[in-house]
Amino acid sequence: MWNNLPHGIRNCKAFCKNTWRLVKSPSTAPAPGLAPAPGRRKRQAEATRETLLRAAISVFARDGFAGGRIEKISRLARSHDRMIYYYFGSKEKLFVEVLETLYAELSEAEKTIVFSVEQPVDALAELVRFTWRYYVAHPEFVTILMSENLTRGAHVRKSQKLGSISAVALSILEDILVRGQAMGVLRKDVSARDVYIMIASLGYFYNSNHYTLSAFLETDLMAPAALLGWEEFITRMVLAAIAFK
Repeated sequence: MWNNLPHGIRNCKAFCKNTWRLVKSPSTAPAPGLAPAPGRRKRQAEATRETLLRAAISVFARDGFAGGRIEKISRLARSHDRMIYYYFGSKEKLFVEVLETLYAELSEAEKTIVFSVEQPVDALAELVRFTWRYYVAHPEFVTILMSENLTRGAHVRKSQKLGSISAVALSILEDILVRGQAMGVLRKDVSARDVYIMIASLGYFYNSNHYTLSAFLETDLMAPAALLGWEEFITRMVLAAIAFK
């Protein structure tokens, strides 16, 4: 039948047959420009994951663990619920990573402090001021820890990273204490752990309770003058307890 057709139509017939074979057996090689390169796909995945993580920090800081629903996080990230499960596995695992991220960022920020090797008392004062300012600048850190304490540490205990993160934070303070003790300017009967808790509590409590304290004491504890005044006060307190005059 095909042989009786005019020449132009027979060419059309051949073209149609070839096209049908391509449809039935498409090439396994992706069309140029359609599939992103592996490096680009990896960057896109990392960016999506980071966006979801940052959205989770914002939602958990505002609503706590109980109120921080998956759909709120995906909506803020302009993503989908399934992407959270894909990258993090569950809401609980996501919250653990949020905690690890917050502690890791604090630890990384501490590493940037330039301490005076010859002035351990000044170094201790600088660490107190840094910790205080970090809490003020990162209220999400305080509020998420508040939420986790309401769960009695149910999620933070599941982390396999916090031990190494806390070791770095304590090592910074330990180095200051050892140098100061060797020079006879800092007390020897204190541990890095106890001093760390002292510094953290003086900054954490103020920030975690400033709403109720401001109302109770009829003063704005978050006013710039009040913040600066408390920074100076807690610095003097720590030095008075640890340093020799």
